[in-house]
Amino acid sequence: MAILGNIIKGVINLTDTFSFESNPIENQEKVLKNLLETAKNTKFGEKYHFKTILLSDDLQESFADEVPYFDYNKINKKWWSKLHKGKTDVTWPGTPSYFALSSGTTGKKSKRIPVTDEMIDAIKSSGIKQVTSLSNFDLPADFFEKEIMMLGSSTDLKEKNDHLEGEISGISASNIPFWFKGYYKPGEEIAKIDDWDERVANIAENAKTWDIGALSGIPAWIELMMKEVIKYHNVENIHEVWPNLQVYTSGGVAFSPYEKSFNALLGKPVTVIDTYLASEGYIATQIRPDANAMQLNTENGIYFEFVPMNPDYIKEDGSLKKSAPAISIKDVELDQDYILIISTVSGAWRYLIGDTIAFTDIEKAEIKITGRTKFFLNTVGSQLSVNKMDDAMKHLEETYNTEITEYTICAKRFEDGEFYHSWYLGTDLNADENEVADTLDTFLKDANKNYKVARSKALKGVKVKIIPQEKFYEWSDKNKKKGGQVKMERVMKEDKFAEWEEFVN
Repeated sequence: MAILGNIIKGVINLTDTFSFESNPIENQEKVLKNLLETAKNTKFGEKYHFKTILLSDDLQESFADEVPYFDYNKINKKWWSKLHKGKTDVTWPGTPSYFALSSGTTGKKSKRIPVTDEMIDAIKSSGIKQVTSLSNFDLPADFFEKEIMMLGSSTDLKEKNDHLEGEISGISASNIPFWFKGYYKPGEEIAKIDDWDERVANIAENAKTWDIGALSGIPAWIELMMKEVIKYHNVENIHEVWPNLQVYTSGGVAFSPYEKSFNALLGKPVTVIDTYLASEGYIATQIRPDANAMQLNTENGIYFEFVPMNPDYIKEDGSLKKSAPAISIKDVELDQDYILIISTVSGAWRYLIGDTIAFTDIEKAEIKITGRTKFFLNTVGSQLSVNKMDDAMKHLEETYNTEITEYTICAKRFEDGEFYHSWYLGTDLNADENEVADTLDTFLKDANKNYKVARSKALKGVKVKIIPQEKFYEWSDKNKKKGGQVKMERVMKEDKFAEWEEFVN
């Protein structure tokens, strides 16, 4: 009998019993007020008159009127760069203890995003919320005695001036509570290995000595890790190595494109729980099994705003136009794509995180990620979002009985002067590329009226190239972005796509 597991599960159930349904609208009002109060004497707070905003009858409206939108390039150039020159009290009191390095899905140069002690506390609080919500998933008591494999970036953070630098998954893992370290795998020594392939090789070698009950990490890299473990031990599936694996906590990207290939590595079904941890903060987590959605962490250090997704609001570089209207959580609507804007306890203000979301339940503040602003393909008016592209990939998987975990697309002008959607699909499918292109084109015409109109006008056609999925991982490796929080570019501009095609060919 799992005595310890029963005790832990009992504590979780008790905590959940005494917790109450919080009000997202009230949470957000309190968070914004706290942010403004704390930062009112910073250089940023003085520039944008936080003290005056705090006197307003409508904080949210006054805040939106006074403070402009910022993307990373804008806020870093005007404000965060001063932190690297020894300035204090810039956009948040004092100086940050960490900088999260994030090259995201574009470019080789890492962004350096401040992570304050208050943000670490907020991430921990959101993590506790995730743990207590496990009571909703009807997991057996012995699950709570098993170990958890957290596959992120290296926890060997680099010291620079008066702070430490690394990816947010490495920063988070280096701050796990002392009581959790006994459950945490691959353990501190292996987690510090900087080279991703070497780290995974060590995991594979030690895998059978661990009793893993849960996995956590970005789907593409978790899959590669499982493949290496399966290969090393010469078994059919991961459950032959970790028979008690019951939960997978996904994060950062939609899980649906990976579902088929992920399940193929399992010996039995596992519970999949979505989370949304970005370099800028812990955005949302799934709290119940009967909803394919995540609840915004409205009470933990992040104030959210939402800009209705409209190509007219987005500049060529992916940033927002000043005229783009933002609303608070009290005014959102169901099933409307919104560009996510955040202000945080790390000193990000009205910050364009780059993701688009849609609400699936307003009362519970539950959302799903629908895409990236930079991955919105509208070169010739096709208005394709990532969720529509993901749907198209699922359709191809079902039609051709295959797995497509990675893909990329560009609206490319060919030699005839016409625009074509040029797709690269990562799959071992043996099929005629022209036939696949026709199937893809037909599906998107039926699924998206703007795409159908574009195909009758400026978009001449669709071209498909089928390549091994390993090419996508090699591309990430070439760009020094293997593992961790890295996600493959779903949409590329023509200059980047030219580099991609040269690499593939």
